[in-house]
Amino acid sequence: MTIALPAPVTAGARSLRWWAPGIVAAVIAVLLVLIAAIVPGALAGADPLAADPFAALQAPSAHHWFGTDQLGRDVFTRTVYGARYSLAIGAASTLLSLIVGGLVGLLAGLAPRWIDEVLSRALDVLSAFPEVLLALLFIAFTEPGTTSLVLAIALAFAPRYGRIVRAQTLQVRRAGYVEQAVTFGLSRARLAWRHILPNVLGPLPILATIGLGTAIVNASALSFLGMGPQPPTPEWGAMLSESRNYLRVAWWSAILPGATLTFTVIALTALGRRLQRWFEGRH
Repeated sequence: MTIALPAPVTAGARSLRWWAPGIVAAVIAVLLVLIAAIVPGALAGADPLAADPFAALQAPSAHHWFGTDQLGRDVFTRTVYGARYSLAIGAASTLLSLIVGGLVGLLAGLAPRWIDEVLSRALDVLSAFPEVLLALLFIAFTEPGTTSLVLAIALAFAPRYGRIVRAQTLQVRRAGYVEQAVTFGLSRARLAWRHILPNVLGPLPILATIGLGTAIVNASALSFLGMGPQPPTPEWGAMLSESRNYLRVAWWSAILPGATLTFTVIALTALGRRLQRWFEGRH
């Protein structure tokens, strides 16, 4: 009795998986969002703040692809321009959380044991709280606005990256080539900069791609609660908040921006997961 073994995965087959329909759709969606964030005028030429009371709550049509809101503003134009705010808030908060969490995690992994214990317990305590709750607590002591929103989400996400960097630092620190460098008398600072930091930072951009989608969702949720950019700023969460009272008569003013937000997050997450599988060698 013979057992048929699965054929080995060749380099060609691995590369073909990058052309899977889902990955291609995710890349296209991310590129469209980037174009909307960088040059929104290329996709929508109207003014996102221009109101026309006589065109209020019009259904989607050839003239208004996503219809109009309660003030007669073009929902498609506001959705396109909203990508700039939502993506900028998500990217800024993710980058800041990477820097803060990375520094804390690196310090915890390289510092003496008692400092590691203090920092690790602090990260564990912060990680025990839901991220949105931490962000709400921060904004409660400041004031609503874009800057407070970025800082709040960065604070909420920093423990996640801090724990990852600490674990990576401890693993690299025990590697043979690092221990050999220590025996040669290499200073702690040069050891961290030359040997530990490059190996620790490798997976962080991929994790940040996945975390970017979550940051955008949390930013939109907090904006929906009035904690982020204030109206008439065309930010996706603020748009959902403005249009929630008109769902029965103008569903498009909330559903279509919400669908754009959902598809953007799904595309970023799918692309990040695919990059993570490629980085780990699980093609």
